[in-house]
Amino acid sequence: MAAGDASTHSLLRFITCGSVDDGKSTLLGRLLYDVGTLADDQIEALRRDSRRQHQSDDVLDFSLLTDGLDAERQQGITIDVAYRYFHSARRSFIVADCPGHEQYTRNMATGASNTDLAVVLVDARKGLLTQTRRHTYICALLGIRKVVLAVNKMDLVDYSQAVYESIYADYRELASQLGIGAVYGLPVSALGGDNVSSPSIHMPWYAGSTLLDILETISVDPVQSADFRMPVQWVNRPDQNFRGFAGTICGGRIRAGDEVVVQPGTHQARVARIITATGEMPEAHAGQAVTLTLDREIDISRGDVIADAVRPAPEADQFAAHLLWMGDEALLPNRSYWLKIGTRTVNARVTSIKHKVDVNTQAALAAHRLALNEVGYCNIDLDHPVAFEAYATNHVLGGFILIDRHSHATVACGMLDFALHRATNVHWQHLDINKQARARNKGQRPRCVWFTGLSGAGKSTIANLLERHLNARGYHTYVLDGDNLRHGLNRDLGFTAEARVENVRRVAEVAHLMVDAGLIVLVCVISPFESEREFARGLFAEGEFMEVFVDTPLEECERRDAKGLYRKARAGEISNFTGIDSPYEVPSAPDVHLRTSGGSIESLVEVLAKRLIHDSDPTGAG
Repeated sequence: MAAGDASTHSLLRFITCGSVDDGKSTLLGRLLYDVGTLADDQIEALRRDSRRQHQSDDVLDFSLLTDGLDAERQQGITIDVAYRYFHSARRSFIVADCPGHEQYTRNMATGASNTDLAVVLVDARKGLLTQTRRHTYICALLGIRKVVLAVNKMDLVDYSQAVYESIYADYRELASQLGIGAVYGLPVSALGGDNVSSPSIHMPWYAGSTLLDILETISVDPVQSADFRMPVQWVNRPDQNFRGFAGTICGGRIRAGDEVVVQPGTHQARVARIITATGEMPEAHAGQAVTLTLDREIDISRGDVIADAVRPAPEADQFAAHLLWMGDEALLPNRSYWLKIGTRTVNARVTSIKHKVDVNTQAALAAHRLALNEVGYCNIDLDHPVAFEAYATNHVLGGFILIDRHSHATVACGMLDFALHRATNVHWQHLDINKQARARNKGQRPRCVWFTGLSGAGKSTIANLLERHLNARGYHTYVLDGDNLRHGLNRDLGFTAEARVENVRRVAEVAHLMVDAGLIVLVCVISPFESEREFARGLFAEGEFMEVFVDTPLEECERRDAKGLYRKARAGEISNFTGIDSPYEVPSAPDVHLRTSGGSIESLVEVLAKRLIHDSDPTGAG
């Protein structure tokens, strides 16, 4: 099958994927060997490693060229994504050799995220396997619309045409279901080199192109907007006479004199100059890294998008999106993460999981969380609007990652589908009386004092005594107690990890409103997860939030056990009880650390009251 035409020496990025032991590394190694890109010392090292691996001088194990990790060589599998650059007489290539095991699906998705084409291998003896379907689904999800199906190990099925054609037909049906527009199939034997770079003498019934021919001639069009889009990577200001905005164009073209808009926002200007590494240019197009200067001063920073003023990108702060979860810990709705899209980073929450996807059958399944390597269709809420486009239109402004706020690990990759209607229908209503005015009338600085600790640690007792101290001094306060809130606002929530996240989110939002009303609010909730306590802190201005860790040993909490909860938890009558069968993450850096075993409750409250009164006095006099 002809693949189309590609310009000479153009660059093709592709991925090799499929189930474990389908021969991906061997195929790629054979390809590198056949195109002659290996130096003599590499070939000699390959012979030496092959001899050591197989105790034979007659075998060249091409997989050793790409399986670089010791663990991979010992197990005979690919674990990490191995990237290789090579070239033939007609084209240059960057290939990602991806792992086949299910537990390394996130590695495979990483490799597929920046490629134009997928080479999917299938073992001729086994046909389409679960992981073949999984990898194909992820390729489709990540926008790959052209696939080369290499039915490998044909030598082990006597080069049977019937076997090949049956697998090819099955795969085309799968690809059609997933929206993959083009499948280029060929039978190969990577070990013997059949149809890799030269036609096979063993399969005269196959008259199509070799793998190398397909890779050299196939044409792929990058997914990008037709309108001009450029996320700002860097503000280039070497001196006071020059101010430019650097980035890589991810859509359309730009010419000197064109009118642009800075997003999010409506500020407009005209492009004065377009500067590249080779000098000033009259115009530039998608894929080029440029520095733009404008005809007037506009406040622009990293993360902004410079776009066509006539057809700017849409802006929103709530989306529907597909999400591939890559974190070892499960995704819990309403937990706060950082979301990076283009060059912009904002706070984000997955507000709901509409469903998760069975990647083998593509069936939609009900889900309350996403585990490692699972795919879900979710609603996402951001704390600031961003300029975006659907992933199907623009991979840069439609693709994103989620980052854990504590470990800074990438825990998910996502593909935006569309903005939710309420993102454009709901707006902030301006109110003339603000927090400062309300606080001024009360003669105090509003604060949120967040008490965290195990059940029975003494949070409510301390907060109750503290409120009496403050009330006696004329301060306006309110206590939000976790148990009391579960009789009303949070009555519908249980005690699973997902429910605990949502419980803390609701309490934090209410506390934020009370601080906006000018009050000193005392919050008493176990809030076992540090990420949710950090989410709560993030709702408040600098200096408004005080985390108080009521540190009481578990043994002492169990001894008190006024509600009998620990006894029931130990007996198995209560599940998901913090400290017993559900974890409590000790605050790493609380603002106040109260050790209840080191003194009386009254003395601890006195110290805390003095500090809070001093901080809450608008005059600073205490």
